[in-house]
Amino acid sequence: MGSRTEHFEGDDLAADTWVPHYLPHWSSREGTRASYDVAGSVLRLRIPTGQGLWCPERHTPALRTSTIASGLFAGALGSTVGQQPFADGLTVTEEQDPFRGWLLTGGRLTVRARADVTARSMVSVWLTGFEDEPERCGEVCVFEVFGDTVVTDPAAPSAGVGAGVHAFRDPALREDFSVTPLALDLREWHDFTVEMGPAGCRWSVDGTPVRTSDQCPRYPLQLFVGVFDFPDRDDGTLPDHEPTLEVDSIEHVVG
Repeated sequence: MGSRTEHFEGDDLAADTWVPHYLPHWSSREGTRASYDVAGSVLRLRIPTGQGLWCPERHTPALRTSTIASGLFAGALGSTVGQQPFADGLTVTEEQDPFRGWLLTGGRLTVRARADVTARSMVSVWLTGFEDEPERCGEVCVFEVFGDTVVTDPAAPSAGVGAGVHAFRDPALREDFSVTPLALDLREWHDFTVEMGPAGCRWSVDGTPVRTSDQCPRYPLQLFVGVFDFPDRDDGTLPDHEPTLEVDSIEHVVG
């Protein structure tokens, strides 16, 4: 049995494991830099009120994000080759060196995390193919929570936890994603787990089964950890709120 655990030790991200930018090939490193802190063995991703939009000339609706990734692959300047294209006809605007920080295949992945979001924000941890071959692009969403599904009533907290498989351009996969309402306080620590193997994927939260799928990508997957904010959803009630995602550990066990 093999294992690897990220405990976020020290005062910064491990440079051999993480890129603190979200898909910089469609924008730039400077324009996609995550806001984060590493302290007390906890990664804290945040979106300050003054943080700018992500890829504003190309992405609609308006989006702000602080996301880190454990891999990065894209083609030459002007190429259409790049991870997670979000629109037709995108071209690389800033060349990036290939980065294979932490790629994994199969096994059990557990993310211990908590978050503070509102109706205009969301958090997620997901796995996607490295896309060194275009078809190797499928996604396994470990968890995804939109703030408009969160109830913070101390007597009955809950959240809609999304999980599943996204096919994207992988012809061997099909869409298989759902949101499950769970009785949990998202602001407290929880263990989000996905078990991946030839028979498919199984998801659980704090040891309680959530859903299954009979499919799973067979190629190496990289990690994304992110918090997102959608300014167009602002209703004026929380203009100064800073959405956050904190991660205590990420453990991967094979065997």
